Amino acid sequence: MPFRLFEFIKELVTDKFTFLILLNIFLLVLGTMLDIFSALVLIIPLLLPVALNYDIHPVNLGIIFLANMQIGYFTPPVGMNLFIASYRFKKPILQLYRATPPWFLILLAAVLIITYIPFLTL
Repeated sequence: MPFRLFEFIKELVTDKFTFLILLNIFLLVLGTMLDIFSALVLIIPLLLPVALNYDIHPVNLGIIFLANMQIGYFTPPVGMNLFIASYRFKKPILQLYRATPPWFLILLAAVLIITYIPFLTL
């Protein structure tokens, strides 16, 4: 199955950098809907062979994966960390929603740096 997926993706995406940006978008969306452990079990076996064929180091892929999943964990409206923080600090969830955009942008910039400058993580 992973090799069929690679052949399908290879027809649409020819270079590594386009694949990486599409990977980041996919993982961000996935992170808003699925917890990290479920995504790890479901997606990594499919994604690893595809990433290897695009010459992406497995350690870098793991760091990209976890960084994107963590951003998804606090992205409104489903972000699990927002609900945990709301309960823990006794703050309304809407107040936390309003506080997240600056941190989202900072973490998104960090993910892009991790993605496109792999020697920083390796």
